[in-house]
Amino acid sequence: MNNQYWQKARQSRDARFDGLFYVAVKSTGIYCRPICPAPTAHEKNVLYYQYAHNAAQAGFRPCIRCRPDSAPGSAAWLGVKTTALRAKQLIDLGEDDNCEILATRLGITSRYLRRIFNQHFGVSITQYRLFNQCQFAKKLIQETTLPITDIAFAAGFKSVRRFNDAFLQQLHLAPSTLRKTKKESSPVIILTFPFRPPYNWQALHSFLSKRLISPMEWITPNSYGRTFKLNGAVGHFNAHFKAKNNHFKVEIVIDNTEHLHKVINNIRRVLDVDADINHIETHLKGSINGAFNLSEGLRLPGIWSSFEAGIRAVLGQQVSVAAAHTLVTKLVAERGDQHADKIYFPQPEDLATCDFEFFKMPQSRKNALKNLSKYCADNPENSLLDNWLEIKGIGPWTVNYAKLRGQSNPDILLAGDLGVKKALVNTQQFNPELSAPFRSYLTFQLWQQLS
Repeated sequence: MNNQYWQKARQSRDARFDGLFYVAVKSTGIYCRPICPAPTAHEKNVLYYQYAHNAAQAGFRPCIRCRPDSAPGSAAWLGVKTTALRAKQLIDLGEDDNCEILATRLGITSRYLRRIFNQHFGVSITQYRLFNQCQFAKKLIQETTLPITDIAFAAGFKSVRRFNDAFLQQLHLAPSTLRKTKKESSPVIILTFPFRPPYNWQALHSFLSKRLISPMEWITPNSYGRTFKLNGAVGHFNAHFKAKNNHFKVEIVIDNTEHLHKVINNIRRVLDVDADINHIETHLKGSINGAFNLSEGLRLPGIWSSFEAGIRAVLGQQVSVAAAHTLVTKLVAERGDQHADKIYFPQPEDLATCDFEFFKMPQSRKNALKNLSKYCADNPENSLLDNWLEIKGIGPWTVNYAKLRGQSNPDILLAGDLGVKKALVNTQQFNPELSAPFRSYLTFQLWQQLS
């Protein structure tokens, strides 16, 4: 990407590039998103940065009007696949807050991780994490009624004093300047989740509707919502699709805001709002060589957790979508955890001792459900789903389905899936391997051919 390319995108305010680069204006000392509605600055006064933290590190303040903290994320699997990019993704998702643990997870030394991270992103891991925390806090200050103290802890700070110091250092702003009037407190947290167009809401709506588990999930013509549990936090969300504004308006109710950051990241993953869909579809078009017509703006519909995706996959083995839907609905009705007027998908420990007597299915499948549940209950932090293959009754299709929808891995081709096989029969011949690293999107494109 060169400055001339970014210049054209900035001058046209093209929403497809939102979050892929940032514009710093030397005459004002402010950096913006390329879609900022402010008058277009003269090119001689402009500097371009691929990442917001680079602009902040250079001394620029975030624009309060277009709010760079609200831009769609830039997924770490775009471009060159490197360990540094994977590390950035894990930090963005709030997965790891310790460099030593992060390095171990990536299979490298912490010294090497620090070196390559600085090499790729021009900042240390500690500085990048602090910047992320402050960006998240800024979004909460400007969009919610949460008290500043709650925001500080939700962003991962141990004290308000440390939060204030880091905020000023990282964003060159004081938190108090962003909330000049006291807002009336509300139990509902309302946030905007921008996305880069196009976004095929109709296709996502259709896919989710056929698999909707009521009353755990609910859907309207322009919204999707569900209950959730995450790290001990309990709540629910409603995501309202706003096509004209290229964003979702998301309402969240949660009993513990200290876990809010991870909850928000998971909702973003479930809705796939951070995908650079134009880049993905350009790659897919080249790889399939006209074998079939792509559905524009198709996203990956995520499932809340790998465990839930795995259980749904086991119940969906060798049966139709409708039959699988009936089985999952029955499971939630029989073993779902109910609080007040809400019901939640059963947790691994809820099913680890269950005999599934309410299902009329082979005992081997019941055993697979129980074995998977026990494994996940005993290994709650294990995100390496290939380890599931050691569980009796769990095969590659189940693991790949959980990676595809429970982790939103972008490069999973469900080659053994009956729907994928049917779709491939009806297309011209092409090599699916050429669609890497976006074979998950290819899988959903193939499923869409059956609609």
